[in-house]
Amino acid sequence: MMKYMKKLLLIDANSLIHRAFHALPPMTTPDGRASQAIYGVARILMKLWREEKPEYAVALFDTPEPTFRDKIYKEYKATRPQAPDSLISQLIEMPNLFHEFGIQTFGAPGFEADDLIATYAEKFKKEKDLEIVIFTGDLDSLQLVEDKKILVRVPQKGISETTIYTPEAVKERYGLMPKDLPDYKALVGDTSDNVKGVPGVGPKTAAEMLLKYKTLEKLFASLDREPKYAAKLGAYKKQAFLAKELVTLRRDAPIGVNNLAGLATSDDPASLKKYFETLGFSSLVKQVENPQKEKKEKTESEKTGPVQGKIF
Repeated sequence: MMKYMKKLLLIDANSLIHRAFHALPPMTTPDGRASQAIYGVARILMKLWREEKPEYAVALFDTPEPTFRDKIYKEYKATRPQAPDSLISQLIEMPNLFHEFGIQTFGAPGFEADDLIATYAEKFKKEKDLEIVIFTGDLDSLQLVEDKKILVRVPQKGISETTIYTPEAVKERYGLMPKDLPDYKALVGDTSDNVKGVPGVGPKTAAEMLLKYKTLEKLFASLDREPKYAAKLGAYKKQAFLAKELVTLRRDAPIGVNNLAGLATSDDPASLKKYFETLGFSSLVKQVENPQKEKKEKTESEKTGPVQGKIF
């Protein structure tokens, strides 16, 4: 018999909110406030709580202060457009939604939500009979995946389905294991964060280099024996190592939690129903009132590669 594993859910709040905001058409509350991101995240959480409520959870937020990455590289994320007011207002409201689901929220000036996720995962991954699930809208957290201990779920097709990343799924996508991804991104760069890698080095070449030399450090130390690689990399050592520092998630961020008990989830259906009523989410109010009436969704057929599934 398979042993039951308790779950710690680590939510990349900002990425999930952005995903919901752009996936759904504009919505407003009865008093005129933008609400589609709140509704999208609420819908995901309702499904999760109905089907597989985690014993522990925390939603991690970016904060407005500059991070250590901004201080070492002024162009970090400089190409991202400014968030519209309708999104900002929903970001401000979102902690209230998480609290209604009994989910703790946390942010730390100087660090991104990804760093907090990495720190929580590192702190609790040795807990007995605990599985850690990272729920995020981007792929930065894939470097944290560990066999049978830390998984990453990424929404696909808007917010209606997810891809589950195990170590095998990461290898299938990149040709490398999760621990190799910071070195990989140091070579290919990350356009979404405006991190420049090495010009002319694409995914295939980067994977080839790292399969042979394992790390960026060993790769650059070998250039005197690899004229083909030296021609590509020689002038970009500083840029590549800066990129690695930028894309490597920190596992030493302040998180203010010493034990799992502080992350235990709770729920109050009456309070949640009232909250949804104030937002005008009538369909979610009905779900709170009649949780057993929700039709079970069909189980999606198994596929090769990353495991596809509905939101939890």
